[in-house]
Amino acid sequence: MIDKTLILRTRTLDPWWNLAVEEYLLDRVERNQAILYLWQNQNTVVIGKNQNPWRECRTELLEKEGGKLARRLSGGGAVFHDIGNLNFTFLVNRENYDLERQVTVILKAVNRVGIKAEMTGRNDLTVDGRKFSGNAFCFRKSNAYHHGTILVSADMEKLSRYLQVSEEKIRSKGVESVRSRVVNLSEYKADLSIDDMARAVMEAFAEVYGGKPDVIEGVEGFEQNVLHELYKKYSSWEWRYGEAPKFDIDMTARFSWGGVEIGLQLENGIVKKAHVYSDAMDEEFIGMLPEVLTGCAFRSCSLAQRLRGLKVEEGRKQFVEDIACWLEEKGF
Repeated sequence: MIDKTLILRTRTLDPWWNLAVEEYLLDRVERNQAILYLWQNQNTVVIGKNQNPWRECRTELLEKEGGKLARRLSGGGAVFHDIGNLNFTFLVNRENYDLERQVTVILKAVNRVGIKAEMTGRNDLTVDGRKFSGNAFCFRKSNAYHHGTILVSADMEKLSRYLQVSEEKIRSKGVESVRSRVVNLSEYKADLSIDDMARAVMEAFAEVYGGKPDVIEGVEGFEQNVLHELYKKYSSWEWRYGEAPKFDIDMTARFSWGGVEIGLQLENGIVKKAHVYSDAMDEEFIGMLPEVLTGCAFRSCSLAQRLRGLKVEEGRKQFVEDIACWLEEKGF
């Protein structure tokens, strides 16, 4: 049961700081509490936890033009953030996680500003079939968050300039380009501002969760030493880019639930090291795969057998079977 609500809106535009605050809140949200966190980044590409930055983003161009690459805790795909975009995060105890209730807040907020929206697919909020909000999720042992974007007046030229969307993903969506898939809400309400949208989200949050939320701006009351350690993590090369190994084998495929890239380093016919990149929403499942593949003989049937031996929940069995069948079909 939720009987305590908090709204935090930060004003910094630094993505590494904003993600540090998000993780800080994730570790500290109380069992009976729901937190709404509103934040903005400037000229940033944010990739999912398991994504390959060089495949998802024109990283050199982004940084040359003063932008930043950030990696979040959640799964899913790459997104572009600027000051024409409002980010939201719902943070709750896992017992109180309710995707429908959380999405209702955003849909009600968009409706409040005079635009009719709906949820479509695995994680998109749309108007007339065009996406204005991508959503992603992170689950810890006790707590969870659901976060997403609200495109109000984002620079669509920069969005397509910095993001590299695979041809397979575009074909699976049945559209010509990333720009044709997304829309700013200002196309439907020309005078809509970020502050208007933030106010509507806060009002909808209070309506859906009841009561009168505490509202704070800034993080002065938080443990600054903890925040600074988290900032060091999110701003580090190791977290944002990680290794850039040379693979002996590099394979990619796209399934209904997301794309997968498997890179293998081999030694005497054995997988010495495995890297798995994906925009799948289930970041925890993808994180299991490198260890499963490492040490396996480099044969399609052996790799598939290793995967099928992975003990997973019912909802993940289709993911395992899809990847195993794909590897078997490779026939090496």
